[in-house]
Amino acid sequence: MSAFEVSGLTASFGGERVLGPLSLRVDKGDKVALVGRSGAGKSTLIRLLYQEVGRDASLVPQDLGLVNALPVFHNVFMGQLDRHSTWYNGWTLIRPFAADRSVVSHLLGELGMAEKLWTPTAALSGGQRQRVAIARAIYRQSDLLLADEPVSALDGPRAHQVMALLRDRFATSVVAMHDVELALAYCTRIIGIQDGRVALDEPSDRLAASDIMSLY
Repeated sequence: MSAFEVSGLTASFGGERVLGPLSLRVDKGDKVALVGRSGAGKSTLIRLLYQEVGRDASLVPQDLGLVNALPVFHNVFMGQLDRHSTWYNGWTLIRPFAADRSVVSHLLGELGMAEKLWTPTAALSGGQRQRVAIARAIYRQSDLLLADEPVSALDGPRAHQVMALLRDRFATSVVAMHDVELALAYCTRIIGIQDGRVALDEPSDRLAASDIMSLY
């Protein structure tokens, strides 16, 4: 049974085709890495997939989508805004419930940011902001992750830690990545995008980094 399947996806900007036509089937349990050079269409594909599956997925967009004026807690809590009533969300903005504070704090601890719970998001570094967006995606508790370069601002050890966490927390994922070694280490399937089309689709255990570099 497939997690989702799309057919005939296309996208154009300024009258120029940047993606497709492209068809894709992702099965439950797939950990897909989208690889390819900048401008190949990976980010566009992530956006189109999110439009298709929407509420069924957790999203980490490339621009992160954080609210700078709010502290870290509330940015993470936004992952479940649509799961609660208006009064619950309004009250949480003023005085968060202890259970929510505990869950978010624990999650931030796993990402090495427990002390940032009430820090204004605008005061965070690029890598910290990226981890807040990742925490929000995990907090949503979806089975499917769609993420666009989720660890691009993290150093080597932290990037490995976060990729392992994402691998373990989501049953199925489609992650646009530039780092080929991380893609091979934490994903089960590699899809190479070139000029807006699928140029490679193989299990990661059948590939080496050299097999992918021709896409760059």
